[in-house]
Amino acid sequence: MKRKNNILIALLLLVCTGFSQSKELTYNEFLGYVKKFHPLVKQANLNISEAQAQLMQARGAFDPKLEIDFDKKNFKDKNYYSLFNGSFKIPTWYGIEIKGAFDNNEGVYVNPELTTPNSGLTSLGVSVPLGQGLWINQRMADLRKAKLAQVLNTAERDLQALEVIHEASLRYFDWKRNFEEVKLYQNYLKNAEIRYKGIAKLIEQGDKPAIDSVEAGITVKTRKLNLEDSNLKLTKARLALSNYIWTADNVPLEIDETLVPEANLKNNIQETLQQNGLQAFQVNNHPKIKMWDTKINMLEIDRKLKANAILPKLDLSYHYLSEPSYFTNYRLQDYKLGINFTMPLFLRKERASVKLAKLKIQDSQFSRQFESQQLQNKVKAQEQEINSLQKQLDYTGLLVRDFDKMLKAEERLFEIGESSLFVINSRENSLVSSQINNIAVENRLFTAYIALYQSQGNAGL
Repeated sequence: MKRKNNILIALLLLVCTGFSQSKELTYNEFLGYVKKFHPLVKQANLNISEAQAQLMQARGAFDPKLEIDFDKKNFKDKNYYSLFNGSFKIPTWYGIEIKGAFDNNEGVYVNPELTTPNSGLTSLGVSVPLGQGLWINQRMADLRKAKLAQVLNTAERDLQALEVIHEASLRYFDWKRNFEEVKLYQNYLKNAEIRYKGIAKLIEQGDKPAIDSVEAGITVKTRKLNLEDSNLKLTKARLALSNYIWTADNVPLEIDETLVPEANLKNNIQETLQQNGLQAFQVNNHPKIKMWDTKINMLEIDRKLKANAILPKLDLSYHYLSEPSYFTNYRLQDYKLGINFTMPLFLRKERASVKLAKLKIQDSQFSRQFESQQLQNKVKAQEQEINSLQKQLDYTGLLVRDFDKMLKAEERLFEIGESSLFVINSRENSLVSSQINNIAVENRLFTAYIALYQSQGNAGL
């Protein structure tokens, strides 16, 4: 069941250290919540733990192994055979395997080649692949790929976190935009109501026609309608923002009505997103490019493994043999030697595998090149958009100032009887439209900043 908690500002201050004592929820504090407590960000961090587990699993292929095999048969008071084999194997990096073993076999029907002295037979030796498997083999490839998987999963974690931060930021900017619009309509509703009361008194005194009260009333009703619609949008924006506010115990919180967005966000957003001066973009540091580089490195390991299969398979093993009681008296003539040689004549399967591996690498390299160029162009476009929106915001600010001057001038003319309520309402509507447009352009500027932040790929986790 969805929990809905109206959290008072005092409680919210306790949840996140560093809140100021005011009721303002700054953008920096909000991002701190998202990065630290949001479930999807925590879920992204699980990728790192998964990669570590995969690395441990790959390293397990190099763990020493103890093996014991015992088989015994008795029938009609006759010991057919009693076979015991114990061994201790140590795999090493370059496919070399060190093995120590102890065999003790006896019985009437024991295979002669398995016969051992009464005290058993010990052996100590080494197995070396001189062809396939010396420089690279499956377990070496798995371990190298598991190490690369940590880089890959970190990049995937950053991309998922960036997506969450981007969406959360958009919700914060929507909240701020609707909050500013509500404040705007509240102010103009008060002005309209004051004007309506003033017109009503002038009509009572016979200084204004009665029709002016209708026009003033229309303005009041319009402002109430605007305010009601803005309040609805603000409520929805507040609830959408609450999806990104969680506690350390995975308890969802709801933004309280007493909380307000950061008033000085325009001057602080670059510092919050660490974008002061729009620093040069390093495309190779982007998580997407790191992912492609890591995937290419993994494919390169597969290519080397497949290329290694073209080599002939030549395994050489040597084991020194001795009875346990005489193990210190070395007899080099007591040994067991093994040679295993295999080589396909045409190597069609192996050569085809290498070719396919190379094609996969080329395909990934093309994708990586395209992604790199796309990211660089995207960052450049967003930097241009930010520069343009900053200029547009300056222009809309000037328009707001000029429309405000026109309205105040018209109000002075109205006071001395040289203007009409219709002209004042027209001036005020123009001022409101310019202020709404100013808020919208500011919102677009904030959106461009977070889009640039996402494109640059610095999650800051």
